[in-house]
Amino acid sequence: MRISFTIKPLVTAIATLSIASFASAAGLDRSGQPVTAFLQDGTYAESVYTYIDADVTGKDKNGNKISDIAESYDFFRYGVKSDINDTLSIGVLYDEPWGASANYEGNNTFVGAPTEVANGIIASRDLVNPISKQKVTNVAEFKQYVTVAEKLAQAGKVDPKDVARLKGLQGVLDQALSNTEGTNVEVRTESLTGLLGMKVGQNKEFQIYGGPVAQRLKADVKLRGSAYENATGYNLSVNPDTDYGWIAGVQYSKPEIALKAALTYRSEIDHNLNASEFMPLVALRGTNPHQVNKMQITTPESVNFDFQTGLNPTTLATAKVRWVPWSDFAITPPLYNGATKIAYPDKPNGLNLVDYSDDQWQVELGLGKRVADNLAVSGSLGWDSGAGDPTTSLGPIKGYYSVGLGAKYDFTKNWALSAGGKYLMFGDAKGKIPNGNIVGNFENNDGYALGVQLSYQDK
Repeated sequence: MRISFTIKPLVTAIATLSIASFASAAGLDRSGQPVTAFLQDGTYAESVYTYIDADVTGKDKNGNKISDIAESYDFFRYGVKSDINDTLSIGVLYDEPWGASANYEGNNTFVGAPTEVANGIIASRDLVNPISKQKVTNVAEFKQYVTVAEKLAQAGKVDPKDVARLKGLQGVLDQALSNTEGTNVEVRTESLTGLLGMKVGQNKEFQIYGGPVAQRLKADVKLRGSAYENATGYNLSVNPDTDYGWIAGVQYSKPEIALKAALTYRSEIDHNLNASEFMPLVALRGTNPHQVNKMQITTPESVNFDFQTGLNPTTLATAKVRWVPWSDFAITPPLYNGATKIAYPDKPNGLNLVDYSDDQWQVELGLGKRVADNLAVSGSLGWDSGAGDPTTSLGPIKGYYSVGLGAKYDFTKNWALSAGGKYLMFGDAKGKIPNGNIVGNFENNDGYALGVQLSYQDK
């Protein structure tokens, strides 16, 4: 006996689950890059707004409190799709797939003058004050030493060139110590995807789809405080750049039981960028501290699997799985990388500013239930593996567990309004700097994501 489910109420039930899905995840993942708008039946359009507020706190390597570093952020997602005929479909999707937003404040080693670093540089010079006969070990003693050296040079007892080098060192250190900002990172991307789909099979149960992807990226990073050692005071500014990739996928559907299964691949995208870098302490070695160089950032490939099936005429079960190989991703600015080759002779390739040790896996399971002709509710449970621990101090989270709720109301035959929320329980993580040193410990953190969606569908 053939079982037939009423499709539209089931679709209504599931749509609420995707609003806040994958909203805060491993690496730089933000939107989860969904293609579900293109996989809807008939003519379909949606506009989705998502707001994220995370609480990420911890302690620095000295035990000082680190207040919430995760700045709230929001983003939009749009999608439109139409059938040309019963075989071909076209669509356009917009989202903001990758991003980061962190800001350190308060009294900790990620904020303010890098006094520890300056004192360490001075102590490494093996300078001895000619009057007190004491080793010079900190900034205050060094300033006294320079004053004494100037007087000795005036008396002809010290080479003026040596004094000039000391004053140059003092100038660089004064510049670094005058910077009392906090560490800050801001990365944003925008993506526009064009899709063409073709249904094949005896009953057109398969759909093959693909198309081009245009992606725009910009980034600003500031490293401050003593936590970043000789990289303190470092600035990176990446001008907006647009480059291109592609997407391809296949979907299988069985309408009589509301079954849909889709596998989608997105390619890497290589961004060739103009990077403006400033790294004040490299001036101590005679290197120009302010440089503009070409660099490449390759945003990662990804695979999404979306599945749904009807359990009865009013209930739909769903599953989402996502994989992103963050272990292949790195941000390697030329000036920063070159400085680390000199600082760490045992690392001939230098260090990356940002990288990750593990690939990311996400899983989300959900149920959608039609409770009235024009109202559906939904719930979901999720897990994100994170991208390794220890991880970068610019995003110290090791994945999460989540629980979500949503509802959708059809206020006309074609128009609907959805709202959803998700609570995120972040995994504890140790924050590291690129040389591997642990500089912070972040525990017992959480956050939430809220979303609202306006959609139109005409089958």
